[in-house]
Amino acid sequence: MQIGLFRDYQLNRIVVAYNSGSYSIYADTSNFGSILPNEFIDVSLEGKKIRLKVGVIDKGLFNKITLIQNNLGSSITLDPKSNKAIKSRKYEDNIELTPSKDGITIVNLVDIDNYLSGVVESEGGGGQLLEYYKVQALISRTYALKYVGKHAKEGFSLCDGVHCQAYHSMLRFTPLIREAVRSTSGSVLIDQNNQLIDAYFHANCGGQTIEPDYVWNSSVPYLSSFVDTFCIYTKQAKWEKRIPKVDWENYFVKQFNYPIQDSVWKDKLYNFTQDIRKAFFQSPALGIPLRDIRIKFGLKSTFFSTYLDSNFVVLEGRGYGHGVGLCQEGAMKMARLGYDYKQIAKFYFSGAQVIDLPEKDFFEQLARKGLFKM
Repeated sequence: MQIGLFRDYQLNRIVVAYNSGSYSIYADTSNFGSILPNEFIDVSLEGKKIRLKVGVIDKGLFNKITLIQNNLGSSITLDPKSNKAIKSRKYEDNIELTPSKDGITIVNLVDIDNYLSGVVESEGGGGQLLEYYKVQALISRTYALKYVGKHAKEGFSLCDGVHCQAYHSMLRFTPLIREAVRSTSGSVLIDQNNQLIDAYFHANCGGQTIEPDYVWNSSVPYLSSFVDTFCIYTKQAKWEKRIPKVDWENYFVKQFNYPIQDSVWKDKLYNFTQDIRKAFFQSPALGIPLRDIRIKFGLKSTFFSTYLDSNFVVLEGRGYGHGVGLCQEGAMKMARLGYDYKQIAKFYFSGAQVIDLPEKDFFEQLARKGLFKM
């Protein structure tokens, strides 16, 4: 896999330092030794090239710098010096650095199992059971293979942010995740047409998943809204937010020409009940999508009801995230209750099935289409 790193930031300088094993340093066609314990390289953007310093020794300007591990299992530390707000990160396998108009492009050339292990830890955190990590590995693999050419025009397969999947480090703290990835190796979810599914997931559905077209204006045959009682007593099942009444009014009147002069509709503006998931605020006839309200006020979900308390509109909400597909906290609870990863996957993706995909054949097929570099 070729994963673009630090894609949410513009980096003009980065220090690459030893973490484990050793790395050979290549700049264009030249070799500049290895990164060993207590050693580092300093890479900075200068015009249309990048400058390489090995330690403090300047080696010149180049078009590409590649760090190749000298033995399997090596890892390296990336420390962005041009942005102090970003913490250093550690990655396995190889690293490629090139200049671009948006800064230094950093790509992790990584084994798919190592990549998925980092993704599952970034997305699912620690302290969970093996079967939960297996289902997270399953849906993360399905997503990665379905969208492996998403950033092909930028020179890599996928990015490391929520635009693709969070991948903020190599696996560091939860060895059980590596077992989950390896034990499900090659397993993916497909639809009735034998195509890889869109394996959406979110933190907590609040007790009911949502129809995909409520969020993205397009339906997904293997996904539909259903009641999920596994997540309703977890930490992110409920939330509350207070919004000044005047801000609430101004948004609806200015953005949607809400009929606030009508006494009935005015009362409804502050009193909204959502026992089951809806797509629109109050009535579809008003044309006010709940997803727009969520974005405007930074809400955890669209699953909320409201009431007026003095000069504030109080939102009592349920769930965290878009609500489509697998509910992570629900899946965690199912794992604790003894369900295996295939049962969990089937519960959330009822119209899909788990199969074993020969990864090598899959990547060779993509390479022939020009979507992947072998």
